[in-house]
Amino acid sequence: MPLFNQKVSPGLSIADDTDILHFLNPDNSDKYVDARTALKNSDIYSIVFQLSADLANGKLKADAPRAQGILNNPTQTSNAHAFWQSMFAQLLLGGECFAYRWRNQNGTDMTWEYLRPSQVTPFLLEDGSGLIYNINFDEPEVGVMEAVPQSDLIHIRLLSQNGGKTGISPLSALANELQIKDKSNKLTLSALGRSIIAPGILSIKHGGLLSDEDKASRSRKFMKQTSKSENGPIVIDDLEEYTPLEVKSNVAQLLNQVSWTGAQIAKVYGVSDSIINGQGDQQSSIQMMGNDYVKSLARYAKAVTGELNNKLNANINLDLRSAIDPLGDSYAATISNLRKNGTLAANQAAWLLKESNYFPEEMPEASTPPVSISTSRDDKSMEGGDNDDED
Repeated sequence: MPLFNQKVSPGLSIADDTDILHFLNPDNSDKYVDARTALKNSDIYSIVFQLSADLANGKLKADAPRAQGILNNPTQTSNAHAFWQSMFAQLLLGGECFAYRWRNQNGTDMTWEYLRPSQVTPFLLEDGSGLIYNINFDEPEVGVMEAVPQSDLIHIRLLSQNGGKTGISPLSALANELQIKDKSNKLTLSALGRSIIAPGILSIKHGGLLSDEDKASRSRKFMKQTSKSENGPIVIDDLEEYTPLEVKSNVAQLLNQVSWTGAQIAKVYGVSDSIINGQGDQQSSIQMMGNDYVKSLARYAKAVTGELNNKLNANINLDLRSAIDPLGDSYAATISNLRKNGTLAANQAAWLLKESNYFPEEMPEASTPPVSISTSRDDKSMEGGDNDDED
């Protein structure tokens, strides 16, 4: 009979190369960037907000009614848009996001609960056949769940170093940039503060050598005179000369460091820095930047739909058309061009525009057929209602 009851381990801990590096260099704590701290950075907040909002503005479409139902109403504590934006924001900040699937006895999803990464600890089964999770719920009635199978959890990952088991936070690539920006901001504020404290130089001529106490006393008297003048002109005698200081170019260069770090942050998230800086040169460049932004959204969308297809056993797509073209004008222009080229008929084009809600469903049918659009390049003008039989 054994002396001790040996408890079998529920699974193997998942480690990657970063854990080994931290073990060899435990004092290297500056490589970790907390998500709450990162959101205080205006550039990171802007990118995470825009990307998560645009991904949440897209429509998740499934070919199974049950899957579509849970995608449209995933939670009972908030609306669907807030839930998905929170999931996508956590995905962009931490490289992975979690949601627990509360299901009935038949295995049908009833509701999903958003989980913070600190609540979830993943483990690898000893035979390597899958993952299990230990989850610490906020509800006291639920408490801690151990050895939760991966089928009960939505686990979306981005870039991974362990075969897709866990994700890597994009913030890990911004540790040096954020430190540089933080020190640059402190240096800039210090330089600006000193320029305000010492707004100018008061020179005393033909006064001989004054002691430090006399210089400091005259400076205080001059500042007192300045405050009492109420933004009026300062009167000095011929023995004094006041020269105001200007902000030097090196201080302006310090302010330009913000754009450099903003470009680095945008590069990590795969978007153009014009998204956070609001820059655009020409219409062609704006169109090009729009296409690149759509590609960036598509990269994140594939990570989302890949996990949902696996867990819900359905064919799910994330339609980003409503996010990148909220008014539908670009889509309508594309349909119009297809109609002009003869690819689509008039009734087909009208049906597509109604399906995209560009045209209302109650739109009446045309009383007369619409006039066909001429695509010839000659200078002849065509009047509506006239039939020309000539070639």
